[in-house]
Amino acid sequence: MTSWIDIAVPTPAHSLIGGLLTYRHVPTADNNLPLVEGALVRVPLGSRDLLGVVWAVHGHAPEGLKEGSVRDIAGALQGLPPLPAAWRQLVQFAAQYYQRSIGEVAMAALPPQMRDLNAAQWARRLKKPSAGPSEDPGFAPGLPLSAQQADALAAIQAQAGPFLVFGATGSGKTEVYLQAVQRQLASDPQAQALLMVPEINLTPQLEARVMARFGAAQVVSMHSGMTPAQRLKSWLAAHTGRARIVLGTRMAVFASMPQLKLIVVDEEHDPSYKQQEGARYSARDLAIYRGRLEGAKVILGSATPSLESWHHSRPAAEGGRYQRLLMPERVGAGQMPFVRRVDMNNQPRKTVLSAPLLAAIQARVERGEQCMLLLNRRGYAPVLHCADCGWKSECSHCSAFRVFHKLDRTLRCHHCGFTERVPRACPVCGNADIAPLGRGTEQLEEHLAELLIAVRRPDGQPVKILRIDADSTQHKGALESQLAQVHSGEVDVLVGTQMIAKGHDFRRITLVAAINPDNALFSSDFRAPERLFALLMQAGGRAGRDADQSAQSEMWVQTFHPKHDVFAALKKHDYPAFAASQLIEREQAGLPPWRFQALLRADARSQQVAQDFLNAARLALQASGEDNTDLQTWLTQVSLYPAVPMSIQRVANVERAQMLIESPSRMALQKVLAELHPVLHSQRAAPAHKGLIRWLVDVDPLAI
Repeated sequence: MTSWIDIAVPTPAHSLIGGLLTYRHVPTADNNLPLVEGALVRVPLGSRDLLGVVWAVHGHAPEGLKEGSVRDIAGALQGLPPLPAAWRQLVQFAAQYYQRSIGEVAMAALPPQMRDLNAAQWARRLKKPSAGPSEDPGFAPGLPLSAQQADALAAIQAQAGPFLVFGATGSGKTEVYLQAVQRQLASDPQAQALLMVPEINLTPQLEARVMARFGAAQVVSMHSGMTPAQRLKSWLAAHTGRARIVLGTRMAVFASMPQLKLIVVDEEHDPSYKQQEGARYSARDLAIYRGRLEGAKVILGSATPSLESWHHSRPAAEGGRYQRLLMPERVGAGQMPFVRRVDMNNQPRKTVLSAPLLAAIQARVERGEQCMLLLNRRGYAPVLHCADCGWKSECSHCSAFRVFHKLDRTLRCHHCGFTERVPRACPVCGNADIAPLGRGTEQLEEHLAELLIAVRRPDGQPVKILRIDADSTQHKGALESQLAQVHSGEVDVLVGTQMIAKGHDFRRITLVAAINPDNALFSSDFRAPERLFALLMQAGGRAGRDADQSAQSEMWVQTFHPKHDVFAALKKHDYPAFAASQLIEREQAGLPPWRFQALLRADARSQQVAQDFLNAARLALQASGEDNTDLQTWLTQVSLYPAVPMSIQRVANVERAQMLIESPSRMALQKVLAELHPVLHSQRAAPAHKGLIRWLVDVDPLAI
């Protein structure tokens, strides 16, 4: 029997075919099975065959359909259970809320290799044997729990959640997660659990621990660092229920898990959970929605929760929606590091490491202890500069400077990737004396080696310094190898960016130092203090994780503003006080979580075209409200600001502008954004906007 099918295909939201597309299915002798919702099919679109998801099946042709305007599907992927209704609802919600097309979100959530395999290859892939979970998985026993861990676990067992586990670094949050998973899987032989971490480099460390506890056959990973074949294998294991635990980064929130009963979002504050390309979703927020949708418990955990999550975990009588579980003490009577603030105003000019800090590092190394220095800027120096004519190493394609990398003698743009050899002389005036301005991790590593050249370890060997950042970990396996050196004690001083500051369980580190944290204090981004406080708290939490050494552990902060509220709260390890003051400021300023925001961004060949397009769309939307009573009602609750250049307004020769839209009502904001799309399409065709490349909507942006 012929049927008409609505199919989600990967078309971007800014195209004119961003919704579901209708196709026809005529059963044949080779394929006479009826298609069901959630089935995967191949369909023609233009001159290509694309993978699509069946969203709805109709027994009759849609009204007004022109004869011959509907194409037949090309075929279906056989032998695979359909995608569950809850998964499709999650995708549909994400597409609607984040203003993307359903097909775009759905296809991004599926393994890339699935789109490329033909029918024969797909059949061979499904025939490959795959071990399923044993009837008696025999989970390894968990570690003994402290009283606060036991209380948190009991609350998770007894209550519905969602839960925010607010625990100090080293308080044993991970063990609570694992025992919650273990109890869930033991109580239900079909149950599945999703464990999410913010970054790929944190996954292998947790992966080993999870596999040791639950067995390798029970666990699969999902992150962008895997090969297409590995991602497909993991996805199939989760989709068919063979894998009971999925461990992954933000993409794992869309994993097809038909028996999902528990979701854990570790380090929930981390901005890496917000996708920055395509559909700009927040995996943390979607985890909360998915838990409610599928009746799964959700656990968020952090030593420095996002202010939104902290606000949502206030008492229910005050409007809180999450249950806050407190774990303020480190496991094993360990203590938090003592925080020392060094006023750099009292240090000689151009001092990199103050004399007291250098002496403390030397003393730790001579005792066989490890130190960690945090400088959140990679490369040797952020700028090369000519003192004679004022030339700086600007990128010719971006409104940014190229960073000086001394190891390979290059100037490299960290935005577009444009790289050139360092010139022998100033390209403008010919002055041979061009010098670096500022410092990055490469320079700090070099400077430390010079300062500690005479220092010896207890075994008489010279000091070993290791740098971990995005440059030193480019090659496959490099990060794992470097972390192994730290854990084994081969490294005395670890230098790095935020990569080393979070999630790692370094047992030998007793001193952590933040070298130049002041840049974030006076940013135009209202979230900058929150991010800096979280980074410093997380970095400090790497010190003294071994209880025997915690009493002597320290965190040093070199700053020109030692009395700033961020450092005062850090001194006391007082996140609640910091969060309370920040929330008061945001409420007074009308900022999230009291208001909801979206950014409309335009990319064009000129800044004028980008801004004109956004401003024209704003005016057209406001004008259309005059003839639409409902829209006018929503517009009265929404503020649409004039377009402005982005902070880095040109990247890879593309000019970028943005327009802020905000409202105290999430519903009003969503209604206005939905009405904005047809306006954007109509404005794009205007001759005045020739040169427009694309636009995108970022709902709940993390940076403005």
